[in-house]
Amino acid sequence: MSAAYSEAWLPGPSKTQFYARTYLPSDVQPKAVVVFVHGFAEHVGRYTHFHPLIAQRGIAVFAFDQRGFGLTAQDESHKSKTSSYGKTSWKDQMADIAWAIEHAKEEFKGVPVLLMGHSMGGGEVLGFATQGAKSPHASAASSILAVIATSPLIRQAEPTSKVLKWLGSKASLFAPYTLISTPLIVDDLSHDKQANDDYMQDKLIKPMGSLRGVSDMLSNGELLLTSSYANWPSSLPLLICHGTADKVTSFKASEEFIGKISTHTKKLIPFENGFHELQNEPDGVKERLAEDIIQFIESHLPPIISVTEADLPPAIPFGTPEPASKL
Repeated sequence: MSAAYSEAWLPGPSKTQFYARTYLPSDVQPKAVVVFVHGFAEHVGRYTHFHPLIAQRGIAVFAFDQRGFGLTAQDESHKSKTSSYGKTSWKDQMADIAWAIEHAKEEFKGVPVLLMGHSMGGGEVLGFATQGAKSPHASAASSILAVIATSPLIRQAEPTSKVLKWLGSKASLFAPYTLISTPLIVDDLSHDKQANDDYMQDKLIKPMGSLRGVSDMLSNGELLLTSSYANWPSSLPLLICHGTADKVTSFKASEEFIGKISTHTKKLIPFENGFHELQNEPDGVKERLAEDIIQFIESHLPPIISVTEADLPPAIPFGTPEPASKL
């Protein structure tokens, strides 16, 4: 595998300090870089076993703990004074993704940048791509080579009632960062009991979110199917990988979204009987997921133009006199 990741605290939008990790290929220049956006309540530390599978194939990964989660929200030594658990919004998340893309472009000059997200992060990257030309982040969106989403939160597998979502959206106007319980059946995450147990014991994960964060997450996911899909750029490739037995986010919603967008290249890869966290599924599933992602990336990289001797102009032997001028 590639060498261990490097860590950094980076200044981002709204004077927020973000905890970030970068995975680099070993001994080769990256042929692409993936900007990765994690899911609800979790953090990039949960991908230490997965991101190297991509990096070892010559593709760098830049990942950051999202606003309101992970170390970005909870590291008392480095986090911003205004950061706290669950304190986020869709508007902030879109600005943060644009910042991450620009950081990757600066860090890896001339290297193609792709955007990838899981679960809530999957919904975010789909939303980021459908903001439209008038978005303040249109420049960053137009610079990405392709989008990859795993188990995206477009719609919940068992949707919250419309009444509760309406009440939540109204309450978020008055107390946006009040935390509410977001219960989860941990065994629904994957078929790997150890991975599920690790989730339960992870001190950076709390089964809660803010009223605004949760409301924005659910409402903007629904918008992907009702209106936002129409803004998908026709030249932007998309790959969605989703388990057919996902009990957290809806596989059928991914099918519906793929069917609605108009783009030259779109692909949905179903993982039969796969649960929500394909990156933690046993029996070779996470390796297959990594391979599918890598093949998709490689298929969209610009061709490498090699120069051979036949392509070069004929050499002039040293000492050969130049043709006399006709003047």
